[in-house]
Amino acid sequence: MKKLTFVLVFFCSAAGFAQQDAQFTQYMYNTININPAYAGSRGVLSIFGLYRTQWVGLEGAPETSSFSINTPISHNMGLGVSLVNDKIGPTNENNLSADFSYSIPTSATAKLSFGIKGSANLFNLDPSKLRPENQGDPKFQDFKNKFSPNIGAGIYWHSDKAYVGLSVPNFIQTNRYDDNETAIYKDLINYYLIAGYVFNLDRYERIKFKPALLIKMIEGSPLQVDVSANFMFNEKFVLGAAYRWSASFSAIAGFQITDGLYLGYAYDRETTKLANYNSGSHEIFLRFEFLDKYSRINSPRFF
Repeated sequence: MKKLTFVLVFFCSAAGFAQQDAQFTQYMYNTININPAYAGSRGVLSIFGLYRTQWVGLEGAPETSSFSINTPISHNMGLGVSLVNDKIGPTNENNLSADFSYSIPTSATAKLSFGIKGSANLFNLDPSKLRPENQGDPKFQDFKNKFSPNIGAGIYWHSDKAYVGLSVPNFIQTNRYDDNETAIYKDLINYYLIAGYVFNLDRYERIKFKPALLIKMIEGSPLQVDVSANFMFNEKFVLGAAYRWSASFSAIAGFQITDGLYLGYAYDRETTKLANYNSGSHEIFLRFEFLDKYSRINSPRFF
């Protein structure tokens, strides 16, 4: 039992406290996962799918799939639904969320949106992958489809060139496993601040530059800061780079295949000693939007 508890403590310290919510390099295209106020902000029905494999070559490394749909339902309200599957070592989590946003105009080109998120989490742990000495230990038989509900909120100000958002996707702290009243695996509260601005670098708006920032704060963990810089050429090609403070560098690329279909890719390389044990992380996503003849002008392409 002591050996198993040590393994579980070590694993959950790495997976639970180092990362918590699923981590994305191209978060600016997947904002609804961390901020419900984003729902409907693009002005069109948007379908998004992403796959991320982290620390390739390292056994039990995180593997994440994300799927979402969001749409405006009136000129000032939006709805969204998203599903995130996150696998880390012996654990498998599915998180289903529903998002609602309400927006008020702050100028002719800008809105301030308020959002609420309701979510349901199913947590599974396969104790056989921890190689326990006692496979029948009752303490490790209650990890199949462990259900926990949650609620979150966010605000999101955006125009055609800029955005700022503050959000808490989950207000309720969940203890996954209690042993003698001590929580070994916790879902802690995550706080997010995001911001970005689009600069036109030429008079014909053929080259655009967007710096972006994400700050993530978790109690008891170091502050996570992501900074990125992306260039868009002729509203078709995107090239950029990102840096996750004291963690990794990233290369980012994207291509607007059609007016409604966008493909994005990112490669991360660790800057820590973990780089000696893996070949990097890969992230790819596809976004499809139902556009009409007016949407191409009104819908921002960079976030």
